[in-house]
Amino acid sequence: MRYKDDLSRCLRVIGFILGILYCGAVGLTGAVDLAHPAAAQTGTAVPPSEPGPEGGTVPGQTLGSASDAEIWRQIRRGAAGTVTIPQDEAGVLIQSEGEQWRSIRNGPLSTYGSWLLFGAVGVAALYFAIRGRIRIAAGRSGQRMTRFSLTQRVTHWFTGVLFLLLGTTGLILLYGKYVLIPLVGAPAFGAIASAAMQAHNLFGPLFILAILTLFVVFVRGNGFRLIGLGWFLRLGGFFGGHIRTGRYNAGEKSWFWAAVLLGLVLSASGLALEFPYLLGERQDLQLANLVHGIAALLFICGGLAHIYLGTIGMEGALEAMTRGDVDTNWAKEHHDVWHDEMVAPDAAESPKEARP
Repeated sequence: MRYKDDLSRCLRVIGFILGILYCGAVGLTGAVDLAHPAAAQTGTAVPPSEPGPEGGTVPGQTLGSASDAEIWRQIRRGAAGTVTIPQDEAGVLIQSEGEQWRSIRNGPLSTYGSWLLFGAVGVAALYFAIRGRIRIAAGRSGQRMTRFSLTQRVTHWFTGVLFLLLGTTGLILLYGKYVLIPLVGAPAFGAIASAAMQAHNLFGPLFILAILTLFVVFVRGNGFRLIGLGWFLRLGGFFGGHIRTGRYNAGEKSWFWAAVLLGLVLSASGLALEFPYLLGERQDLQLANLVHGIAALLFICGGLAHIYLGTIGMEGALEAMTRGDVDTNWAKEHHDVWHDEMVAPDAAESPKEARP
């Protein structure tokens, strides 16, 4: 009895092994093609596949004579397939340019951008430590003269507030995962990043209006003149000495044009990212994202220098944008040509006609 039980057990094991081998053979050789219902149901043999142009066959004739490796190489290179939806790029399974964009954004752009930001802050801190605050050498006179109108001040602060909001949210999106995740954790950062993106997209279009208004309101007087050459040659007088300047010195004019040009670049690239159908091609959107990031980092660095000089860096400068007027001694020391034109007898009745 034991002999029969052992024999039965062995036969079952052998049968199971043979079944596994048979199924494997069918899968590897295509002896039964389940794609043909008649063959699958009746067991009728299907004629072997015809050899491909390169010789040999592929089981099931699914891929012809092409190998999987070659097909995946083509896909990796961005080969497009056929899709039925009206979006051609949906046929691209792997977009290799996306990996290049990611490596640039998370590599050189983030790295050099952080160096640029820390460098701008470091230079301002070092200059302040050595030079200190630029004081009004003659002291305050107690007399005031109008420098900016209400329209100019509202335009300036409207643009400035948007700059702070968009700059902060943009830095969160670019550097948040490196800085905030270790501090607040991934879940909290997810909420912060989501809010930052929504705010960035919401207030971004207002920045376009702000830049265009800034240009219209401040363009008068910001044309370069020969007198500005001395400002550059003497490094703006930041290391001593007096430089004759008009309403705006060459540094202020340079910042005005840089802000306008960078603002337009940010506006155009931002619109492309917020409304991707404007460009259509994904590669163009990736390029727009990189251009947007570079322009934003340059704008932020310039803005930091502007904020430093307009607040703690120079005595009396902030009053021009808060009160609209400045002390006459401040005007004499920093914009003497403009001061003389404003107080001249022929300009006293119509100060708006004074040349920049």
